[in-house]
Amino acid sequence: MDNPLRLIMNTLSRRSFLQTSTTAALGLGLFGTSACTKAPPALPFEISLAQWSLHRAFRSGKLDAMDFPAITAKEFGIYGVEYVNQFYKGKAQDTKYMGELKTRCADNGVKSLLIMVDGEGNLGEPDKAKRVQVVENHHKWVEAAHFLGCHSIRVNAGGPGTREELATNVVDGLGRLSDFAAEAGLNVIVENHGGFSSDGAWLAGVMAQVNKPNCGTLPDFGNFCIERDKRKPDGSRGDCLEEYDRYQGVTDLMPYAKAVSAKSHDFDAEGNEIHTDFYKVMDIVLGFGYSGYVGIEYEGSIDDEYTGIRKTRDLLLKIQNS
Repeated sequence: MDNPLRLIMNTLSRRSFLQTSTTAALGLGLFGTSACTKAPPALPFEISLAQWSLHRAFRSGKLDAMDFPAITAKEFGIYGVEYVNQFYKGKAQDTKYMGELKTRCADNGVKSLLIMVDGEGNLGEPDKAKRVQVVENHHKWVEAAHFLGCHSIRVNAGGPGTREELATNVVDGLGRLSDFAAEAGLNVIVENHGGFSSDGAWLAGVMAQVNKPNCGTLPDFGNFCIERDKRKPDGSRGDCLEEYDRYQGVTDLMPYAKAVSAKSHDFDAEGNEIHTDFYKVMDIVLGFGYSGYVGIEYEGSIDDEYTGIRKTRDLLLKIQNS
């Protein structure tokens, strides 16, 4: 039996195409020949919000994941969202829930960009049968992302083995998932997210081997710790034992980037992030001709989540207009 969500997606996709085509035709008829109409200057990039920036509030129940689009628009004046699947467990194939989430986006003028997917297994699983199952575990998120109008799902390049063994297995897993996602017109993008994936050269090499137009990267400004010490007694993360240079890492990953994650933690009195030179790293990003969304992902502990998001937004706005 056909997946009901997929049937709805196909129907909505055809309807959306017809509506978009009609609107475009009307727009050309009304404005295409007007000498008085002047388009506003294009911004070098747009700003979005990663849901993880509010993970403490969502985890505690203080915020409802259904309200994420409205919070993003009304509290921060941002109109692009990046979901985290952890906050929508059991909802990927719930057409009523996803339909309401899509409506909330439309009501607030918010665009759904991607879903960050965790907890579905390692795409670098060494056993082929298990790796295929992991790929299939991700299918529902591809379908949900397509339904919401996203361009990508973010996955992890994790698994056991040596540097070479893991690369071989991840290339296979990513290739299989990318082929499935291509049928929905979706990208599969990998974030530097610990282990070998935080080695920019390694992950760039994986991308070159996968060699599919819809498989790319999500460079994160702050996730370049390759090996970390065990957790501390208070439950906090252990110290980083081996770290890849973040500016080199972003440089390595930008040729394959389909989204960018502006990781932030702490700020000085002038509003600059003290761990990452945002001006320097954004020069790298823009130097590759990137003009898409740059997603705020605040993970600091000194400022509360709302304040940290606003400080990151304000810093990006300065860069955007400089």
